[in-house]
Amino acid sequence: MARRAGTGPVPGPWHPFFVGLGGALLMAALATDAMYSSNALMQWANFSAWLITGGLVLALIAAIVLLIELALGRTGPIRWLDFGLLAGAAILSLVNVFVHTRDAWTSVVPTGITLSIIVTLLLLVAGLRGWRVTAIGRAGRGDMA
Repeated sequence: MARRAGTGPVPGPWHPFFVGLGGALLMAALATDAMYSSNALMQWANFSAWLITGGLVLALIAAIVLLIELALGRTGPIRWLDFGLLAGAAILSLVNVFVHTRDAWTSVVPTGITLSIIVTLLLLVAGLRGWRVTAIGRAGRGDMA
């Protein structure tokens, strides 16, 4: 771990890293959905299902890391708008992965690609806000705001 002179290890927060990785996978599913809708090659729908599943696994890891950070006091208070954006994207992605288990064309068109578009828009807003669901630092710790 990196140490600075006169201070302890730099603790994080680590949840934005996992949120960003999961968000990238969920947004990539839109591209594979678009490819499937343009050529109906079933492997693109499979790629979408894999990307959404991977994004959901990383979202679960991010949630666990966030809970640990909150319990240890290594992060500021929850920013509820950002939490809502990411939670909404995760819930819609869970629905989307079930939609992608359908057979053939209906696994993507129109419901799957519509859900992917909505999830991508939610995640783009969350990404522009910094991929974090907590305030930068806690008052009284000397963290930069």
